[in-house]
Amino acid sequence: MRYNILAKVFLLAGILVILADQTYSFAPKKEFYELKIYHFKDKEQEDRLDKFLQNAYLPAMHRKGFKKVGVFKPLDNDTASDKRIYVFIPYKSFDQIIKIRDELEKDKEFQASGSDYINTAYNTPTYVRMESIILQAFPEMPSFKAPSFSNSPSERIYELRSYEGATEKLYKSKVKMFNEGGEVKLFNRLGFNAVFYAEVLVGSRMPNLMYMTTFENKPVRDQHWASFSADEEWKKLSAMQEYKNNVSRNETIFLHPTEYSDF
Repeated sequence: MRYNILAKVFLLAGILVILADQTYSFAPKKEFYELKIYHFKDKEQEDRLDKFLQNAYLPAMHRKGFKKVGVFKPLDNDTASDKRIYVFIPYKSFDQIIKIRDELEKDKEFQASGSDYINTAYNTPTYVRMESIILQAFPEMPSFKAPSFSNSPSERIYELRSYEGATEKLYKSKVKMFNEGGEVKLFNRLGFNAVFYAEVLVGSRMPNLMYMTTFENKPVRDQHWASFSADEEWKKLSAMQEYKNNVSRNETIFLHPTEYSDF
């Protein structure tokens, strides 16, 4: 009798382990993102970059199965000394980030259509510098979501934010605030139309997280942030002691999508 009871206990424990494993396997995988930033100095470089991205890079990425690649420019590009173009690429796995580079090098159509960019001379470069930031999506938003607007891309406001932490521990506190703390849910409830929320795995401002929210225009953006600041849930969340001082620097960049961007 005793052995029968023990056998049933072990059997039940085994079933629970299997169910736990199955539950874990059903959790959506978190995507990886690359935020590629081209720094350029003048209209000539900008035009060459636009030509390459529109006619060579995006079509090649589409052929490889990447249907939504975003291309954005800061609103202050006209007056800024450091002019930039941001390219957002979503990946299903980290391996894709490595593999796509090899695939593009072997893509004859890409090599031909992007020849001006690829084979540019050393003394007439297409950009000043290029950098890449690698990110992984938050559990609360494991996949990116492309917004849908009907107005002109030049009117839309895409807000890219980077929150830096003074230490890794404080940075993790802000990540927790977004996920377990409910900040992502709060943004969703207030209709911020986010593209992604993610941790930076490789970048120049670490430790930091980044996210992008989108709006039809600047007045709509301002209204949303006014509602956010006045929200009782946010007031309660931001007053919690465990989340105090978890952001040492907040960088906000206002962007608009190019005419050829996928979103």
